[in-house]
Amino acid sequence: MVKIRLVRLGAKKKPFYRVVVADSRTAATGSVIEQIGTYDTLKNPPEIKVDVEAAKKWLANGAQPTETVKALLKKAGVYEK
Repeated sequence: MVKIRLVRLGAKKKPFYRVVVADSRTAATGSVIEQIGTYDTLKNPPEIKVDVEAAKKWLANGAQPTETVKALLKKAGVYEK
């Protein structure tokens, strides 16, 4: 199954996340199919950048977002379920 999930990057105590599309069987930092956005928690307010067209395409093709990504996509105006 294809998942839309976060991949953590950044230094210790300075997290930065990428919103990626990946196979659910790969490791959390393993290979990804496509990077569709970023999430920076250190900015005030947290900054969410998502390629809306790519996210809608993957959701239409059956990709399942994780709970955290689902909340981020709702804030970005992509996910409405």
